[in-house]
Amino acid sequence: MYDYLIVGSGLYGAVVGYELSKIGKKCIVVEKRSHIGGNIFTEAIEGINVHKYGAHIFHTSDEHIWNYINQFADFNNYINSPLANYKGVIYNLPFNMNTFSKMWGISSPAEAKKIIDGQRAEITGEPKNLEEQAISLVGRDIYEKLIKEYTEKQWGRDCRDIPAFIIKRIPVRFTYDNNYFNDRYQGIPIGGYTQIIDKMLSDCEILLNVNYLENKEKWNSSAARIIYTGPIDAYFSFTYGVLQYRSLSFEIESLEIGNFQGNAVVNYTDKDTPYTRIIEHKHFEFGAQKNTVIAREFSKEWNTTDEPYYPINDAKNTELYARYKTLAELEKNVVFGGRLAEYKYYDMDEIIASARCAVETEINK
Repeated sequence: MYDYLIVGSGLYGAVVGYELSKIGKKCIVVEKRSHIGGNIFTEAIEGINVHKYGAHIFHTSDEHIWNYINQFADFNNYINSPLANYKGVIYNLPFNMNTFSKMWGISSPAEAKKIIDGQRAEITGEPKNLEEQAISLVGRDIYEKLIKEYTEKQWGRDCRDIPAFIIKRIPVRFTYDNNYFNDRYQGIPIGGYTQIIDKMLSDCEILLNVNYLENKEKWNSSAARIIYTGPIDAYFSFTYGVLQYRSLSFEIESLEIGNFQGNAVVNYTDKDTPYTRIIEHKHFEFGAQKNTVIAREFSKEWNTTDEPYYPINDAKNTELYARYKTLAELEKNVVFGGRLAEYKYYDMDEIIASARCAVETEINK
């Protein structure tokens, strides 16, 4: 008999497993995939650590979280500075003076503010959709070239049919600063993320290729308490209906050249390019390998056979999740945690904080 059954070996499950093992709890982890690590899994290809489920850049302003994750790996000083390619023209992200200078041929913050304020004025009253929200924040030029078609590829629908709250705010800087994040601490683990999960779960028993939901009662009987990190609606057999997500697919290609695009992340913001971005993984760790590995990322509609990535937190799905949360609160021996179980987008530092808080609650029961 185990003290804890942990369903899922992503970052949330791994932190919980590490913290519980540290205080002497006997834990078993069951994982549906053939590998540990969830969506932060990295795999070495051509000597390059490839982020198999999309780019993951660790960033936080919490010194305690930064020190915590650095127990498990050395982090480099990678700074996320993505680029946008609109019909072959390159712009810096997030929107800053480099973007504005390229867009309008200007050089001062005052000039940029004047142009943006003039374009924002076309939206009066409360924005009714994402298009109006974006224009009200950054103006039409930036919206048309760097937001509209990219967002429509991401969400699979016209910006005028997407709720305004999806873009509540857009970072706009009137400085020449290409650092995407405002957080004090930022970097990539040297050697990839999988090693971190491996170390966190070193004192747990791990079973791969196990679909917990196919034999839930059997697995539940193996432990006193369950930590569930899978989709909350699936746990309850979709009793109230299916929560919606957007999904992703990747085309990973090894190339016999040293440098494909000169940057780790390039977004393709025009509608004619079918993928949303290309990730060149070696640049995350400043690689000098003779070859390179790229991943073209495609956004797509999700169905229950696809990997769920981004919760669609509109009114309909938020209401549906609330009904499942009510059911979850009645499950006395189960803790529901993480992105899928809470139907919530989390950054990695937030996942760590949430998992540690859950363990603290368990200890104090």
